[in-house]
Amino acid sequence: MHSPYYRARFSVAPMLDWTTRHCRYFHRQFSRYALLYTEMVTTGAIIHAKYDHLAFSLEENPVALQLGGCDPEQLAFCAQKAEGYGYQEINLNVGCPSDRVQNGMFGACLMAKADLVAECVKKMQKTTALPVTIKTRIGIDDLDSYEFLCEFVGKTHQAGCNEFIIHARKAWLSGLSPKENREIPPLDYERVYQLKQDFPQLKISINGGIKTIEEMQQHLQYVDGVMIGREAYQNPSLLGHIDRALFDENAPIVSSREAVEKMYPYIEKELSQGTQLNHIVRHMIGAFQSCKGARQWRRYLSENAFKPGAGIEVVQQALTFVEA
Repeated sequence: MHSPYYRARFSVAPMLDWTTRHCRYFHRQFSRYALLYTEMVTTGAIIHAKYDHLAFSLEENPVALQLGGCDPEQLAFCAQKAEGYGYQEINLNVGCPSDRVQNGMFGACLMAKADLVAECVKKMQKTTALPVTIKTRIGIDDLDSYEFLCEFVGKTHQAGCNEFIIHARKAWLSGLSPKENREIPPLDYERVYQLKQDFPQLKISINGGIKTIEEMQQHLQYVDGVMIGREAYQNPSLLGHIDRALFDENAPIVSSREAVEKMYPYIEKELSQGTQLNHIVRHMIGAFQSCKGARQWRRYLSENAFKPGAGIEVVQQALTFVEA
């Protein structure tokens, strides 16, 4: 089995509008070791927006920044800037299939431009000491042979990328929505395993359709890391078992109740700075999936957290509906 000390042995996928700083702070209460990702942030947003897209709490670490872009100079500038904020990794998005992303010439369409991606990696690595990693698919459209995947990985590895997160589905760049691209193209885990065999010097993590600890342990016999997305978000209590199952057999198992209560000081601090309660607790709605009282917990938060002046008492009251 691969080393439990590898930084990305377990990670939670970058998800737009979902893996915000509030979500990551909540997930961190469950697991010390999970590598958490930002939402994808475009180079344009970092360089031009008035709002600081890189700000986060160091208590969320280890956190990886996922960048969207295709201009080597801009990516290098953003990677260097991110290092100063305290991120642990810079990840380049070569996997997102949405139209919006394609129009900006980044995401999965970059799989067809391995030379450009290699140039981006090279430039970023010159400006930061952080690991520069790539999250990608096993193919796009009709460019879906194993040889195509190997050529892409080979070229970008030569440029200095030693870590790849592979979503074990190909992406259709037209005809399927991003949601359909997560569900319709068939999963091909064997292809990712083969990639690790053929590039044993690389760190390879697998992503796509993974939902249970047993499945993670199975994958970890063949690759270095596993990444899960929606399951971690919709059922965060799963994260409370990760440290013991995958990293340290003496680590505590953290219950959802403990994680929610550990959020109180953070929530109060954020509220005092003008954050609205619902912006935080919307990421906590799934905390008690399949527990008695989960429905009342969800309903109470949904009905009350958005009200003007809603405070910590809303969360405390919602928690009374859930059986200990």
